This record gives sequence, structure tokens and C-alpha cells, in this order.
Amino acid sequence: MGEVTDLSRSYAQSLIKDGLVSVSGKKVAKKYKVKAGETITISIPEAKPIDAAPEDITIDIVYEDEDVIVVEKPRGMVVHPAIGNPGGTLVNAIMYHCADSLSSINGAIRPGIVHRIDKDTSGLLMIAKNDSAHESLAAQLKVHSVTREYVALVFDNIKKDKLTIDAPIGRDDINRLRKAVNGIGSRDAVTHIRVLKRYGKYTLISAHLETGRTHQIRVHMAYIKHPLVGDLLYGPKKQPFGLTGQLLHARLLGFEHPRTGEYMEFSSEIPKYFQEVLDKIEDMESK
Repeated sequence: MGEVTDLSRSYAQSLIKDGLVSVSGKKVAKKYKVKAGETITISIPEAKPIDAAPEDITIDIVYEDEDVIVVEKPRGMVVHPAIGNPGGTLVNAIMYHCADSLSSINGAIRPGIVHRIDKDTSGLLMIAKNDSAHESLAAQLKVHSVTREYVALVFDNIKKDKLTIDAPIGRDDINRLRKAVNGIGSRDAVTHIRVLKRYGKYTLISAHLETGRTHQIRVHMAYIKHPLVGDLLYGPKKQPFGLTGQLLHARLLGFEHPRTGEYMEFSSEIPKYFQEVLDKIEDMESK
């Protein structure tokens, strides 16, 4: 018998519903109030394996050769299969496009994936087609030599033209879906911010990643009280413009080619859904 330390509320409720939770030997309902001295027993079923399979999904390939692919991931697409998203991911699409020509270092669920961007973040992503390329790109990420620049719209006015956020990021001790500054198992995280344009209630920024922690830009901007517009996880629950995902776009990606050593850089325009919000803000300001 072990101690359960990482169990979401919704998952716990599903276990109770399935009769896998008992209190002092008796199965209970979700509304049962535990009393002092009672013993709670939880039976957690073994996780079902997730198989990544090729799927004929259209993807926007910006560059491709025998070693690497640079793709533009659309907003709403998950990078690799996981519980809740077993298919329809970028990995499924890439597997169909490349057949067996993908690196295997990250296993069968994440073939070719060297780095990730969030489901509701759009933009450029590099993928390794063989293990040698994967090792090279991963090494460049480790020493922070890969150029990764994002554009984002955040709440309120940022007064400084440039600033650097140096704040370690770890797991939130309350909400397992969130990350937090100085959270559990924190690791160094550095983001360089540059103001592109100031609006009345919003600021358009460029964010250059020095490190690549999960949700890094979203966490750092919320930490300095300028959460991303549309970010329901780190920002206000009531969002303007009917958005259900953050306005964050990976617009610049640069790295040394793993075979030739040549520096390559790719750029991406702000997508239509993002630009439409900027146009609405400018229209409001002009009235």
C-alpha cells in the first residue's frame, strides 16, 4: 500500500464512480464525508498503453530534408498522443507523411519530437527524422543555442520596452494541470520580453525563450501580472473576444543543421485568428 500524492479531483471522482474507492472497507458515494480515523483505500487501474498510428492529416511543412522537418502547427492540434488525445495529433500526421523515417529516441508515442508547443499555441516546430539529427537538435536545446521567438498578446500595459524574467518553474502543488514559479521540482527558466506594440488594455510582445519549460511564457507572464489573452489556465476565467485559448504564436525558429552545421532560420506570420483580435482592438481604439 502506498501514498497517493498526485491525483486530480476529476480522476478521483471517476475512481469513486467505478467503485474503486472504499472507506474502512465499504464503497462510498462522491458526496461521502470522511470521518477521523477512517481508512481510505484506492485501487488505481493500470494505465492502458497508447499506440501512435499514422493518420492522413494535412500538415503545413515549411522545410524538409533527409534529417529534419520544420512544420507549422495549427492552434488546437496536440503534438503527440496522450490520454484524452489518442489521435489526431501532429505525431499521427508526421508518421503518415514520413513512414518509418523518424527518430526513435523519444519512444513510440513521440517519434521525431525534439520539443513541443501547447495545444492552443500555433507556430513553428522542428522534428528529427533520424536519431543522429535528434541528438544534435536536443544538444542545441540543452545549451540554449536554438532561436525560439514567440509573439503574444497580454493583458494591461507593460511599461518597460524590454525585460528578462528569470524565475524557476515547477509543478503547481494544487492544480496538476498548472505549472508555477518556485513550484514542486522547479528548474531554471529564463524568458526575454520585448514590447512590440502597446494598446490601451493590452500589450503585444515578443518572447524569446532561453530555456524551454512547460508553459514557460504563460507562467512567466502570469507571474508578472500580465497573463496572456485567452489563457483560461493562468489568466482570468472571463476572457474577451470569445477566446478559449491563449494568443501565443511561435513565429521564429533557428538552429544549426545537424548534418551540415549551417545555421537555418524560419519565420511564420501571425495567423488569421490572432490578427483578427489585433484588428478588433485597433478598431476599438480608433472610435
